[in-house]
Amino acid sequence: MKGFIRRMLSFSLVAALALMMVGCGSNGQDSGAGEKIVNVGVTDSLGGVNPFVIDQTEINKYAVGLMFLPLVELDPELNFQGMLADSVTTEDNINFVVHIDDAATWSDGTPITAADVEYTVRRLASPVVNNTTLMLYAFEGVGDDGFVEKGAESVAGLQIIDDKTIQFTSKYPMALTTFENTYARYLHVMPKHVIEQFSEEELLTADWFNHPDVISGPFFLIDFDNDHYISYEANADYWRGAPKIDKLNIRIVDSSQIYSGLQSGEIDITHHTMTAIPQEDFDSIEALENVETVYGAPITNQSAFIQTANIPDARVRQALVYAIDRQQLVDQLLKGHGEVVDGFVSSASPFFSEEVTPISYDPDKAKQLLEEAGWDGTQTLRFYVNSGDSTFVNGAQVLVAQWEAVGINVEVNTVDLATLMTIAGSTDYDILAVQYTYAPVDPYPDVDWLLGGEGSWTGYHSDEISEALAGTQQTSDVEEIKDLYAVVDKKVQEDVPMFSAYIISAQGAVSNRLTGAAPSAYGFFNDVQNWDVVE
Repeated sequence: MKGFIRRMLSFSLVAALALMMVGCGSNGQDSGAGEKIVNVGVTDSLGGVNPFVIDQTEINKYAVGLMFLPLVELDPELNFQGMLADSVTTEDNINFVVHIDDAATWSDGTPITAADVEYTVRRLASPVVNNTTLMLYAFEGVGDDGFVEKGAESVAGLQIIDDKTIQFTSKYPMALTTFENTYARYLHVMPKHVIEQFSEEELLTADWFNHPDVISGPFFLIDFDNDHYISYEANADYWRGAPKIDKLNIRIVDSSQIYSGLQSGEIDITHHTMTAIPQEDFDSIEALENVETVYGAPITNQSAFIQTANIPDARVRQALVYAIDRQQLVDQLLKGHGEVVDGFVSSASPFFSEEVTPISYDPDKAKQLLEEAGWDGTQTLRFYVNSGDSTFVNGAQVLVAQWEAVGINVEVNTVDLATLMTIAGSTDYDILAVQYTYAPVDPYPDVDWLLGGEGSWTGYHSDEISEALAGTQQTSDVEEIKDLYAVVDKKVQEDVPMFSAYIISAQGAVSNRLTGAAPSAYGFFNDVQNWDVVE
């Protein structure tokens, strides 16, 4: 399959936001005697709520998903759970048949149909809408740029079989998990009978998307401020069951405010990847009597990408890994809540292979490799780090000291996330570190892009890796896929276009007053209609 455009979803986007606690309605105050209100505390800022405009960062995805359900979603155990769809099947890894739940209805009582799905995809593929984040070029009838012709009335790769069934046809083999994870999880189906009133140009600006009155999900949007809050009220006609709480607020705060918000009760629950809890607050949060702490599975990778054009000798890249004590980082920075792996696949993935043993800390080996490579120690490597990730800013200093001990001079540059992403795209760096969540059930899109040669962050390409990755898309056998990803990780371990500083088991917290909810990286809002408040 062709290399995927990088979707920004995968990052744990940590930003320095305004020091405010807003969110319960537009004025930031709880209203209505006896109302059940839940406040979710996150540190990611919102990009918008119009599904035709937004990128697929997590907070955007969930902000829209509370109103407009995706076809499927991952649950906390990394199983695909039907949302609008009750089944997604394929017999040939080319044709994917999606069946919409017979009970699925819009909030105005209109049945949700395959025509809604087809219309939504066709408009998302419009060159006027110009949204590339769904990477629709994988399907028949869509150009390699991801678009159809303006005003297209059909797409060859979308066939409505009956009112509740639609078939997607891809141009090349695609694993079922890739279709589900890359497309079905991100396709927020819109009500055709409402939005067909808008031209393709109007889809980008229509005020209706800021307060839609016909939805498929559990909550109507009341108000939002991209940097401070998103407020919702319950959809009493939600076809999966009326929510037990009356209002839901997503409070966007600075990471330093999470502890005080949990302590005061202004925050009821956090999310494992949208909420960056500072490591220095872990113990204090664990000590709170009014909340329960929950550590997630190790899925968020503190990845370090090496611009191989600037460090062309694999022995030098290997030395960078041998020189650092990654287990020490886990023990000291993460207080043991994490793990060390080589490559992309963590133990949370069904494709994790114990055959890939991480490179051990061996400074003598690092020195030997540098000597073999003719490294004279005069070059200073530029290492870019996200300034919003306070834990790794500290960790980077540890790495620099350990590299210096073997004769590698490294200069750390801390920049905000937006600047870091610009630098990554320019490839004007030697090493660049960022938290990156490779979907455990489908790391393919990210790995394929990151190792895609010229134009990718690493500038690295391997025919052996490309062949293995292609193989993951042509089988559903877990053991076969595990073996193929082991090939990828072993080759990455050998050539080192990137390395993992550590994998994070993120801390989350939930108030004792909240039932039916728990912090998780996946499936967080799947059954939000069952959340309840017990005073």
